[in-house]
Amino acid sequence: MSKARLMQGNEACAEGAIAAGVNFFAGYPITPSTEIAETMARLLPQHGGKFVQMEDEIASMGAILGASLAGAKVMDATSGPGFSLKQELIGFAACAEIPCVLVDVQRVGPSTGQPTSPSQADVMQARWGTHGDHPMIALAPWSVRETYDVTVEAVNLAERFRTPVILLMDEVVGHLREKVELPEQVDVYPRRQPKKTRAEGYEPFAPDTDLVPNVADFGTGYHIHVTGLIHDDTGFPSGSPEVTEQSIRRLHEKIERACGEVIRTESYFMDDAEYAVVAYGGAARTAYEAVAQARAKGQKVGLLRLITIWPFADEAIAALAGRVKGLLVAELNYGQIVHEVRRAAAGQCPVAFCGKYNMHTYEPQEITAAIDAMLAGGQN
Repeated sequence: MSKARLMQGNEACAEGAIAAGVNFFAGYPITPSTEIAETMARLLPQHGGKFVQMEDEIASMGAILGASLAGAKVMDATSGPGFSLKQELIGFAACAEIPCVLVDVQRVGPSTGQPTSPSQADVMQARWGTHGDHPMIALAPWSVRETYDVTVEAVNLAERFRTPVILLMDEVVGHLREKVELPEQVDVYPRRQPKKTRAEGYEPFAPDTDLVPNVADFGTGYHIHVTGLIHDDTGFPSGSPEVTEQSIRRLHEKIERACGEVIRTESYFMDDAEYAVVAYGGAARTAYEAVAQARAKGQKVGLLRLITIWPFADEAIAALAGRVKGLLVAELNYGQIVHEVRRAAAGQCPVAFCGKYNMHTYEPQEITAAIDAMLAGGQN
């Protein structure tokens, strides 16, 4: 039986990564994510792993990509300014199909912003921060225990799809301490291995039946060419329009095909709800209480919590918008995911917004006031 522990969200992230098989971490300290690096520095050597503090955020990202190509399961952690610096190499990882997990413990910005204050203003950057057409998986936990579970999931998804996965935490969840009981064992997705030998005509980027290639790890006897240029199945650059189209389409479709299992949400008081709050991460903690208070007043309000941020839960939002009278999006920013909710709702019902970006998280009464305004027909 696992023992109950008092644990911080950032610590749970580190322990979840190790449980999922992460054995290499390169990072650079930045508030409010530093406890992840500190915990990895302490625990990784105990599990046969390696921790390296690099000279800056760009070098940190480059180091985990190199380690991943050599067969390691890897993670890096940062916050807003560091997340911005890593964008070019995130794009390289997407194009070269290098499995990696990057944790962004969000803080108020832009620029240096307010380093110790909570925010959810990086959600659009997680999807569109690096240039070009590319898919992205991003997850947002709301509690310490879920941070552990979602970190395990992030590592597994990165390995399964050979893609970068963003763990979108925020200062609320990262610095939160809760009593948790961690599982003694978790399901771990192994590193994909080649199904052909060199003699059988192995091509590193030839897609498997799930459209994901089984690229050999460096140093295992295979010839591998890795590039950020559009490439064919051999890994070498191609100037062909046909190869370019096929390559970009496959990068998207390998994840789109699995959206049914990748996209996760959680419902609360939704069975008879006439209105719904949509929230995620740290903001969802307050939204749960606000919805409970609304129910105590006799208001038929529920909550849809987004766990997967990207790919976006289009079908869940569309179905919800088709059965309620209004949606309220609560997020700690000036308005980002609310635009995705409006897009997915497609005019089926009004979508109101309750944003906050003043260094503080929500008080329940702020969301209940927005619920009252929504029920009264008001628009924020």
